Amino acid sequence: MSDNDNRQYVSVDQLCVGLFVHLDLTWMEHPFTFSSFKIKSQDQIDTIRGLGLGKIRFDPSKSDVKPLPQPAGGSEAPSAPAQPKQVSEEEKAALAAKRSRIEKLEKQRAAIAECEKKFHGAATAVKNITKNLFSKPQESLREASELVGQMVDSMLTDKDIAIHLMNDKVAGEEVYFHSLNVAVLAMILGKELGLPADDIRTLGVGSMFHDIGKVEIPEKILLKTDPLTRAEIDFMRQHVTYGMDIGKKVGLAPGVLAIIAQHHEYMDGSGYPRGTAGDKIYQLSRIITIVNDYDNQCNQINPANSMTPHEALSQMFSQHRARYDPAALKLFVRTLGVYPPGTIVKLSNDVIGMVTSVNSSKPLKPSVLIYDPEIPKHEAVILDLETEPDINVSKSIKPGQLPRQIHDYLNPRKRMTYFFDPSQQGGK
Repeated sequence: MSDNDNRQYVSVDQLCVGLFVHLDLTWMEHPFTFSSFKIKSQDQIDTIRGLGLGKIRFDPSKSDVKPLPQPAGGSEAPSAPAQPKQVSEEEKAALAAKRSRIEKLEKQRAAIAECEKKFHGAATAVKNITKNLFSKPQESLREASELVGQMVDSMLTDKDIAIHLMNDKVAGEEVYFHSLNVAVLAMILGKELGLPADDIRTLGVGSMFHDIGKVEIPEKILLKTDPLTRAEIDFMRQHVTYGMDIGKKVGLAPGVLAIIAQHHEYMDGSGYPRGTAGDKIYQLSRIITIVNDYDNQCNQINPANSMTPHEALSQMFSQHRARYDPAALKLFVRTLGVYPPGTIVKLSNDVIGMVTSVNSSKPLKPSVLIYDPEIPKHEAVILDLETEPDINVSKSIKPGQLPRQIHDYLNPRKRMTYFFDPSQQGGK
């Protein structure tokens, strides 16, 4: 059923709690968070009365009640607009709150743009470090240590970390984005686990070089979108051995070498190359294993095979829990939230959006980019659920299930890449 099929009108005198209404005004012309919503209080009715609308559109299918009867002598949908009443102090406060929200939204956009800039700068640095590792090993290791050191120092300056979804504009840089993604998430998880700064730095450098052995794997195998043959799988697994050889030659630290050697080992002994299990796996390797698997599930070579962030976490926790360090996995899920950045969600008020960031201390209250066809895409509202106690996430949605217009508006990422913003003390 189309929206037009549900388009009916009532007068302001017929409004009541439980009616789902749509205000035919621009977002700045009313004080509400959304232009479409279910009326929850008499105060909301009084505010709508003061907007000067002669008729109000409502949706019977989303309403809990029927409109009140039309007062005697009135028409069902008067064409002449009612005269607006004097704006109350409450309405003035609501409009002021919306203006404040818009100012905050502009600051959010600016912070995300700055985060994007830092992310792409870090990705470029990782690319150069990796490419120069063989010709200039000492210089590359120094640059890697400096880059990670800057990130760790930034992470440790604030208690809370906001994890942002980044744009995936740069094609062909998957290997560098993967290394950086794993580094960012591993260091954040290390911080949440309360590890000392030196261990977090080792996590960062180890993440950067954990797949360095793949330089010895032919691209026809690395970039193959069809399932690998048994022989190709065995060859691919050799990247761990190749990585150890390279790491020793260029002088990587013992902790980094341990990460390279064990980043595919599982707690239940089902990993490779040695089938090492339990406490015999280096603690930092256990962290990398969790983050590496998560990123690989979200970012398959063939995007059609990629899981949503929500699906990846759910599968890791419900089906493969025995593979991972239980305390680290539990904290990883808690840090990213049930609906990590990049997840398409349906909110409790039936609004569709995409999670764009999550605060590590408030993972159940992410920021969500809202689909609203009446607001231009470049001005889309980013709703901070922390400030909306009555709204929560109902469920996740696969991008392929979205109608074309919503898909184009939200622009779901083909690659899930993250970066952090430590400047948002105490929340967003």
